[in-house]
This record gives sequence, structure tokens and C-alpha cells, in this order.
Amino acid sequence: MSKLITFVGVSGVGKTTLARALAATGDFATGFEQHDTRPFQHLFDEDKRYALPNQIDYFLLRAEQERLLRADPRPALVDGGLDVDFHGFARLFHTRGYLNDAEFELCKRLYEQLRLALPMPELVVYLIASEEVVQQRLASRDRVNIATAEDAGLLKKYLDEWLEVLPEEIVLKFDVSNVDLNYLQILPAILDKIGGNSSEYDN
Repeated sequence: MSKLITFVGVSGVGKTTLARALAATGDFATGFEQHDTRPFQHLFDEDKRYALPNQIDYFLLRAEQERLLRADPRPALVDGGLDVDFHGFARLFHTRGYLNDAEFELCKRLYEQLRLALPMPELVVYLIASEEVVQQRLASRDRVNIATAEDAGLLKKYLDEWLEVLPEEIVLKFDVSNVDLNYLQILPAILDKIGGNSSEYDN
């Protein structure tokens, strides 16, 4: 079974960009968010009543990705992922009123069953950035942004609470406020954590 590295943080912080930059350094499998192709994402952006099917779709997508990536012999990189979709976004949408209590409990039950069936990632790379940087990056993106810059503080709070219960040795944290988006400053630290290069990260 291959190892899984997931990149977490608030919307706009650079999870996908960093995952792609790391993927370019070696032989990695990847699983990305697929914003433009998900069936409920644009519907949810226009009508918050689609919050529940959107979350269920993402939970199932991420679980399906993990299952396929674990079967690939290469180490795998995921931007966001199953845990962020529940601990970050489902909690945020519940707080904002997009998910009612019963819908949130349904999300929780589904997430817990999926996570029980799948091992946790071996490494969680946590990206943080200043409010100004997050706002700038969100504004420059040409895609649906369900979580806005105004949501960043609350989303970070929920992610911090989740990360606090994880083993310290599997979490790698970077402040990327002043890091160029080629991520050359932090790629060596991540590669060192996972074994120096992709070939050394095999079982």
C-alpha cells in the first residue's frame, strides 16, 4: 500500500499549487479537488440548499481517490481531502446555516464510516498565510469559491482543532505568506520529511 500525503489549509492558501509543485519533483500519484467537474459545486454556489449533496459528493470522491491512490505503488499527493471536507468545510457550512443539524450529523456519520474503512494519511502538510495573502489569492482564482475570505478565520479554527488531535509527527506546518508560489523554499523540507525523493518513499 502506498503512502498518502495531504495538503490542508483554508481556501486560497495554495494547497493545489504546492501539491502540483511537489508532484513535478518526482514520480507521484495525485488526486485533486476537481472543482469544475463536480455535479453540485456550481449549484451550491448559486443555491445553498445544495450543500448536502455537494458534501456527500465530495466525501465519496475523496474516498474513491484515496482507495485508488493507495493501490498505486507511487506515493500519493492530495489537495485538501476527505478530512478537510468534513473537519473544515462541513463544520463551516453547518455554522453558516447551509447544513442543518440533521444534515450535519449525516455528514458526520458518512465521514466516520469512510475514514474507518481507509487509513489516515501518513503526512499532513498544513499551510497557513496572512489574511491579506488569502484574500489576494482567492480574488485571483478563476473558479468557484464556496468558502470566501470572510470564512478563512473560522475555517482555520476548525482545521486547528482537528490537527491538534493528530500525532505531532505526521503534521508539517508552513507559513506561506511570504513564499513564492513555486514553493522552492519549502519543497526540500517536505521531500526530506518523506524520505528525500519519491523513490525513497516506497515501501
